[in-house]
Amino acid sequence: MKVTRRISQGIAAALVAVLLSGCATKLMDGIWGDDSSATSAAAASSTAAVAPDMAAAQEDAAVAKLYNEALADLNGNSLRSALKQFGEVERQYPYSSYATQALLMQAYISYKLGKWDDSVNAANRYITLHPGGKDVGYAYYLVAVCNYDQIGNTRHDQSSTKRALDALQEVAQRFPDTSYAADAATKVLVARDHLAGKEMEVGRYYYRQGAYLAGINRFKTVVTDYRNTSQTPEALYRLTEGYMALGVVSEAQTAAAVLGTNYPQSQWYKDAYQLVSTDGQVPEASKESWITKAFDAVNPL
Repeated sequence: MKVTRRISQGIAAALVAVLLSGCATKLMDGIWGDDSSATSAAAASSTAAVAPDMAAAQEDAAVAKLYNEALADLNGNSLRSALKQFGEVERQYPYSSYATQALLMQAYISYKLGKWDDSVNAANRYITLHPGGKDVGYAYYLVAVCNYDQIGNTRHDQSSTKRALDALQEVAQRFPDTSYAADAATKVLVARDHLAGKEMEVGRYYYRQGAYLAGINRFKTVVTDYRNTSQTPEALYRLTEGYMALGVVSEAQTAAAVLGTNYPQSQWYKDAYQLVSTDGQVPEASKESWITKAFDAVNPL
């Protein structure tokens, strides 16, 4: 997963750059030392009958300075210092617009540091506090990639993979036409393939134990729930193998026929054809089989 994590971090970093550049008209006005709130207050004092609230202006300057320091740390790759500084922005000035962005920056930096739980918690707080915020899609994306980067070997528990799949699908559906939605859609394919791989791993284990019905159920899940993955050709072969072992020749023929129709050049099909032919049969799909129906009524060979 190191390669995919580097890709995710690169995309996340690029998106943060977009966030920083995109908010120059509001949140980032004065962020480099020309504080817009203080300037507005000074302008108002020349015409308004009531004296301006200089304490508020000073507070704006103070939070801008603190935010600038955090930003400088981030740009200097002092991630832990930046994380602490952005936390101080939120703690000391919770009602400022800077605090809103600081919360999102904490989520991003926590992700960069591999602190996935902290990143998810910060991103979820942003979502809860600012459900209509312009950067809420990015917060959802961070939640998704934090789970995605925790996807492990198929021999391990796949809870993170399932959470990642749900979160990635939500990003792709809720925030179409965005760069992180496009990346999420790509990662959905990887997560689905991983979950299918887990089913294959368990199914093979059952076969080795001679528990063919239990194994068939696992391979059935791959065919019905994860059909468009790289695991499907082998799953169809394993169904052929399992049904032959149980003497259910019609279903074995169907699995082999569907395999041949959809993956005719696959080595799995060649093996399935040979397996079925040992009984003098040929691959032939039954229209009544659940396998045929799963593949939209594949024509018999």
